[in-house]
Order: sequence, then C-alpha cells, then structure tokens
Amino acid sequence: MGEGRVERTQVRRLLSVVAIGFGLVTAAAGGSVLVGRDPGYVVYRPLVIFNSLMGLVYCGTGIVAWRSLLRGRILAGAVLALNLAALAAVIFVALVGGAVALDSVRAMVFRSVVWLALFLSYWWLARAGQVR
Repeated sequence: MGEGRVERTQVRRLLSVVAIGFGLVTAAAGGSVLVGRDPGYVVYRPLVIFNSLMGLVYCGTGIVAWRSLLRGRILAGAVLALNLAALAAVIFVALVGGAVALDSVRAMVFRSVVWLALFLSYWWLARAGQVR
C-alpha cells in the first residue's frame, strides 16, 4: 500500500468518525427533545423527528464510509440532499407563518454545511485516489 493511499485512508476514517460523532450528538439532542426536554424555543416536531432519525443515518453513513469511500461518498451526497430538502421545507414553513424557531433554521443550515464539507471531502479523496 502506497504512502498516499494510507494517508487518504486515515483522512477518510477521520471524516467517518466526525460523521458518526455528529450523528450521535444529533440523535441524542433530538431524542431528548422528543422525550420531553425543553430546548427553550418553539419546537417544530416534524423537524425534531427528522433530525433524530437522520442522526442514526449519519452514524450509518459514517460506518459505511469507514469501509468504502465510494459508498460513503454516495451516502454523504444523499444525506446532504435530504438536509437541503429539509432546510428548504423549514424555511418555507417559517415564511408562511409556521411555528419554526430561527434556531431550527440555523441548526439545519449548520447540518447542511457539515454534510457539504463531508461530501466534498469524500469526493476529493475519491478523486485523489482515482476511485470511481
């Protein structure tokens, strides 16, 4: 195994740990709200359920990416697309007067940015290693 390949594997695994850790934090935060913790702002329940489930998906994506760069990249792209769709939906609900806190919009922006960074990193690693 070449030195560059070892370094790419280490970076991929670090990114995977980030994805898994982010997933655990997301699932725990959402789950705690679902069981009654008051976050201090209006809760849009469909978003909390979505984020709680996505936390588990984040963990699964990180596990898959640990083992396969190609599959991890595909799943990271899918997670990014789902987060962007949820962000668009939350913004729409907020604009039509729905009970969505600004903190919820900010959190979805943050999640989307994290997954954009993960997707682009996996894409770059695949390109650097010529994985198709």
